[in-house]
Amino acid sequence: MNKIYYLASCDTCRKIIKNLPKDNNLAFHDIKQTPITPAELDEMYQLAGSYEALFSKKAQLYKSMDLKNKALTEDDFRKYILEHYTFLSRPVFIIDGKIFIGNTQPNILAMMKALGQ
Repeated sequence: MNKIYYLASCDTCRKIIKNLPKDNNLAFHDIKQTPITPAELDEMYQLAGSYEALFSKKAQLYKSMDLKNKALTEDDFRKYILEHYTFLSRPVFIIDGKIFIGNTQPNILAMMKALGQ
């Protein structure tokens, strides 16, 4: 099943979702309303190759917890993502066994192509 992990209150996520094709056939998962499970995160990890690739270093908690000055391990990245939704780089799309992480233009274009747009 194709999925999108997003934050409903995020303007960028809303803009991306608004531009998705109407017949996108995606399961929508608002990570604030329904936190991601360890199994879901591990599925993302298998596709992404690392927890760090899924981790948002733009999160305000990243700065306020002074994590940028710590040597974080893969276990740390996993722990923080599971502890608070803000640490997941958003949105995350899983389409036909491929993962698209974040909102960069090249990533969104690749995701749209994977959706057949």
